[in-house]
Amino acid sequence: MTSPVSVSVEINAPVEKVWAMVTDLPRMGEWSPENQGGEWADGATGPAVGATFKGKNGNGKKNWSTSVKVNAVDAPRKFSFGLMVFGKNWCDWVYEIEPIATGCRVTHSWIDHRGWVSTTLGKVVSGVADRATHNRKNMEVTLQNLAKACAYQDATSYCRVHAR
Repeated sequence: MTSPVSVSVEINAPVEKVWAMVTDLPRMGEWSPENQGGEWADGATGPAVGATFKGKNGNGKKNWSTSVKVNAVDAPRKFSFGLMVFGKNWCDWVYEIEPIATGCRVTHSWIDHRGWVSTTLGKVVSGVADRATHNRKNMEVTLQNLAKACAYQDATSYCRVHAR
């Protein structure tokens, strides 16, 4: 198990706009270098505590599917879901959106819950040995791409990424 990884970005866009984007999991592949999108499952159509989602991911020649379960929704401020493998929560992915004078600050966090067996299995499936470092880099790209998507819709947008 590693320490949580968090990355923040300031986006000149309303909290509600960014909320709509980060909770639209089927579109996440537009921003993430690893996630390729997916679909809500088991009758879910959007973010709600207990809703499930089937995701598609890739890293180089490695491809795999994921199952996630939404574990926190506080619209439009917090959205969190857990990666579920064999009924166990391997990690949480958290988006926190805070209003600021120029728009909002988005903090994207990854919280690892894996033990050594699941860490080893994860490496085999994904090809990633150092998941914390890999995720930090991908999270920075994801937030940069999210900010660019907001900027595309609003020509006055800007972005500054801050890793913690």
